[in-house]
Amino acid sequence: MRSLGLVWSRPNAFGYGVPFRFPHTPDVGPGLTPAGKELVKACNRLGIMLDLSHLNEQGFWDVERLSQAPLVATHTAAHALCPSARNLTDRQLDAIRASDGMVGLNFDVADLRADAHMDPNTPLSVMIQHIDYLVERLGIDGVGFGSDFDGGITVAQEIQDVSGLPRLLAALRAHGYDESALRKLTHQNWLRILNQTWRS
Repeated sequence: MRSLGLVWSRPNAFGYGVPFRFPHTPDVGPGLTPAGKELVKACNRLGIMLDLSHLNEQGFWDVERLSQAPLVATHTAAHALCPSARNLTDRQLDAIRASDGMVGLNFDVADLRADAHMDPNTPLSVMIQHIDYLVERLGIDGVGFGSDFDGGITVAQEIQDVSGLPRLLAALRAHGYDESALRKLTHQNWLRILNQTWRS
C-alpha cells in the first residue's frame, strides 16, 4: 500500500469525514479516534502517504499534530472561493505549506464554483482561479492536479476526462504560467511528495 485515505465523507473506525454540505464549514464532528491516531503513526512508520481529503477539520489538526510526514490532500479546493465542507480553509492550507506538503486540485465543479452548481458548462477560468489561490497560499511547489475523475463528479465540459488536460494546460499558459510551473503542477510536485513519503 502506498497511500491511504483515513475517511470518506462519513464516520468510520478511524475518524470523521466531512459531509457534502454547502455552504458549510469543514469543522464538523470530533477528531480522530484512538485507532485513527495509531493508524497515522503506523503509516508514518511504513512510509504510506496519508490523504487528508474528505477528513473533517478536527481530524486534520490531529494528523497535523501527530504526523512526521508532509500533509497532503490529493483532491480538494479552496474554501475561501467555494465554501463547501469538502474544501480546505486558509488556516489548513497554511499548515500544509508549513509541513512542505501539497494539495491536488479537485476537478468537481460543485467544489469549485462559488454557488456549488453542478454545471458542466463551468469555464476553465473557475479552475484557474482556485489554482491561483492555492499557489498564492502554498507556493508553486505545493500545488498539483488532483482530478478525482473516478469519483462520480461533474467535470467542466472543456475537460471531460484526462484527454482534455491539454486544454487546461493551454488555458494556464495563456493565463501566465510558464513551462516550469506547468511541469510542477502536472507531475513534479507529486513526485517530490511521493519521494519524501514512500519507503521501499
